[in-house]
Amino acid sequence: MTRLWGLRPALAAAIALSFAQPATAQAPAAAPAQAAVRLAPGEWPQARSDLKADAAYRFGALPNGMRYAIRRQTVPAGQAALRLWFATGSLMETDAQQGLAHFLEHMAFNGSKEVKEGEMVKILERLGLAFGADTNASTGFSETTYKLDLPRTDAETVDTSLKLLREAAFNLTIDPAAVDRERGIVLSEERARDTPGYRVLVARMNFQMKGQRLPIRLPIGKVEVLRTAPASEIVDYYNTWYRPERAVFVAVGDFDVDAMEAKIKAAFGSWTAKAPARPEPDQGPVAPRGPEARLIVDPGVTQTLQVVWLSPPDLSLDTEAKRRRDLIENLGLSVLNRRYSALSRGANPPFLGAGAGKFEQDDAVEVVSVGVNAEAGRWREALAAAEQEQRRLTQYGVQQGELDREIEEIRANLKAAVAGAATRRPADLAAEVLESLSDHTVVTSPADDLAMFERAVAGLKSETVNAVIKSTFRGQGPLVFMASPTPIEGGEAAVLAALTGSQKVAVAPPARQQALTWPYESFGPLGKVVERREVADLGLTLVRFANGVRLTVKPTSFRDDEVVVRANVGAGMLNLPRDRQSPFWASSALIEGGLKKIDVEEMERVLASKVYGGRFNFNDDAFVLSGSTRTGDLPTQMQVLAAYISEPAWRDAAFARIQAAGKTIHDQYESTNSGVLSRDLPGLIHSGDRRWTFPSREQIAAGKISDVQAAVTPDLSKGPIEVVIVGDVTVDQAIAATASTFAALPPRAEPRPVPAAQRAVAFPKGAPAPVTLTHKGRADQAIGYIAWATTDYWTNPQRARDTAVLREIMKLRITDELREAQGVTYSPDVNSQHSLVWTGWGYIAANVEAPPEKLAGFFDDALKIAADLRTREVEADELERAKKPRIESLLRARVTNGYWVSELSGAQFDPRRLDLIREIIPGTERVTAADVKRAAEQWLKPEAAYKVVVTPAAGGAAAP
Repeated sequence: MTRLWGLRPALAAAIALSFAQPATAQAPAAAPAQAAVRLAPGEWPQARSDLKADAAYRFGALPNGMRYAIRRQTVPAGQAALRLWFATGSLMETDAQQGLAHFLEHMAFNGSKEVKEGEMVKILERLGLAFGADTNASTGFSETTYKLDLPRTDAETVDTSLKLLREAAFNLTIDPAAVDRERGIVLSEERARDTPGYRVLVARMNFQMKGQRLPIRLPIGKVEVLRTAPASEIVDYYNTWYRPERAVFVAVGDFDVDAMEAKIKAAFGSWTAKAPARPEPDQGPVAPRGPEARLIVDPGVTQTLQVVWLSPPDLSLDTEAKRRRDLIENLGLSVLNRRYSALSRGANPPFLGAGAGKFEQDDAVEVVSVGVNAEAGRWREALAAAEQEQRRLTQYGVQQGELDREIEEIRANLKAAVAGAATRRPADLAAEVLESLSDHTVVTSPADDLAMFERAVAGLKSETVNAVIKSTFRGQGPLVFMASPTPIEGGEAAVLAALTGSQKVAVAPPARQQALTWPYESFGPLGKVVERREVADLGLTLVRFANGVRLTVKPTSFRDDEVVVRANVGAGMLNLPRDRQSPFWASSALIEGGLKKIDVEEMERVLASKVYGGRFNFNDDAFVLSGSTRTGDLPTQMQVLAAYISEPAWRDAAFARIQAAGKTIHDQYESTNSGVLSRDLPGLIHSGDRRWTFPSREQIAAGKISDVQAAVTPDLSKGPIEVVIVGDVTVDQAIAATASTFAALPPRAEPRPVPAAQRAVAFPKGAPAPVTLTHKGRADQAIGYIAWATTDYWTNPQRARDTAVLREIMKLRITDELREAQGVTYSPDVNSQHSLVWTGWGYIAANVEAPPEKLAGFFDDALKIAADLRTREVEADELERAKKPRIESLLRARVTNGYWVSELSGAQFDPRRLDLIREIIPGTERVTAADVKRAAEQWLKPEAAYKVVVTPAAGGAAAP
């Protein structure tokens, strides 16, 4: 279901906010809201709409008002997604309950009438579901969702999962002692969320939605309520708002629909509400507002501006006519976003990024917005450029060529959705239904979406779009919100004056776009195949061309009309010096710099009707260019990637944009404990090797695009190339697409042996005292990290698999101790790596977010767990709860194209990687308790423990 038919997303740095026309002296009265359509209990919106619901779903309702949507999806075989959704969230809380809707979500995993506290997660682990990855929940302003992703659809797994979701719906015990044990976990989540970005979001909502309920009902709630609220308040919320007429059950997967419907009726048919219904909360009106500005200063943010006009929400019924109106308006906004993109990619751009959009916030307000991400110190220029470009659109409209381009791009995506409809994943299909619930819309099929789109755009002229877009930027305001890492001279008055000053500047019509052609259809004579062999057990074909290019092809039926391509070029980080700062931080300059014969904006324009991708990364043993496409566009995808290898343009403007964004990147990292750790840890665990360290402020400022060019050009121009193609493609199609692109390039060198010294990277040795890093966030935010060196994968492949199971057991134990028993942290983690490239390098590590005073206890607990694993074999049940989710995760990964394109990379030059694929599951299945103990004995020695702490710097923000 595509309601907006592909509105081009605003850049992430400029989330969904916009500019308006010049303000009048007096604020206009708020327009009345479009009347909300209230559905009867058990009613679906298609009952009142002219839209036809997707016939692949069975929509129904129980006599108690609970609705359900069921769909059989046999790809991937044996998997399913179950969702239990409630039309209730933090908006429904009383003053005394702020944060308890989310707290209740936690309690759903902590005891019910038929499942005692602490058992629910273990039951699911025994069935192969991993906590967090496959079992999760979320709470928003107006909805709460419980999610189970089933690795199998046998009767035991399905029946147990239904039972657990039923328990969450109406059988929770909410024991006061269990509530007290959970407080620390919820408070840890509050700590982790309190970042500069979150604080800006809260401030912006309070400014824009003045007088409305939503900004004072944040889902995380109030710290004091979380610390002290009695269990009875959670019970009151539970009994009042978890009721059948507010619930929807969604089941998508490889099962019989009739049987699933019967199971749902049996599980939920007897459910009745436990308390009288309360009225829907009053959101409050959109207040009349004139021009206003708000400035928030926080050292951890980038300099951004958002200007909005606000209107009452349109809560009218979802119809084809309404979707057409939305489409026409969003086509105009897509053109504006395209113009913003071109400005940001030009020489000396006025801003780093900008984006326009229109959205509704939880039935409270309709927002039309433009957001701008400015280079530090250039906010006036950024604001003016964005405002004037918006006004240019309103005044002069879109050109027919611009409109046609957006139509072509949306059409290509809708066609791809139709072609891939039969192989969508259960979780994606379930998410489609959940999205429709919060948006009050009809779930329509991809085929119907495409047909509606074609009806809507048939004969569509720019004049029609222009007439609509003239009325888009209206409403209460303009409200100008600015976030800055440093104070602004003149404050909010200066910000508002900058906007009104820009509005007085006359704008000229946009320049006419020139016709373009794609200049990279030919790379020379077709390459010749000189070797071809099959790997039958893995379904692969390995090809070598005359110019030395290798091709690995794996046809799959995992996703209809999806093909994933990866080109591994040269030796990557293996060829970079260990004592010189790597320019990996600016790697996106390659793609953003475009090609010699066409820049990136022109490329997007001329290839608007194609589906293709372009990404570039520094990997351990190769520089990687990759993309995802549809079957018919594979030739274009290959042309794009081959052109980046043969004729990258290395335009200075692309690097300058990255460099400008880097001016404040250290301030952003240093504003949170997690930011500091993510910045510094890679360098620390590679013993300071400069290929992994993050550049300093001075190194970013002094950087040049020639640094990136010098690092990668030798490999791009002459290095060995291995192309991996996986997906809905035949071997002959893949060979033909490669023969006309990569195999037509000049001859490529064979891989050269890498000196042993170049492959040697040391993991740091253990020490009694931790390495101490500091952050500038809240005084109660800290992270503890403890790691033990292991070794590379090839030294002992089975021991690496044993260690992976050891990792899962450590995660179970640290979660049980630090989260469940002590309530210290929300999300402890354990991870491990065994390198395929770096000799002797690997580790197993645990980390936790906690108040600073709790870190010593974390290290003690981690060392005690390690000691127990060294001295005693794990119990059979614990071993099963660790192994089963791991194996199920691997089995599910193996029916995705992304898994295979990653795992097959490098196999042409190192055939051992094929054995890795063959052995990973059977090798994990045969891990015993004795194997886990031996791995712990070898690695988890107390003297080998390497520790890092990230603690608050002096003078940081106080804890609430």
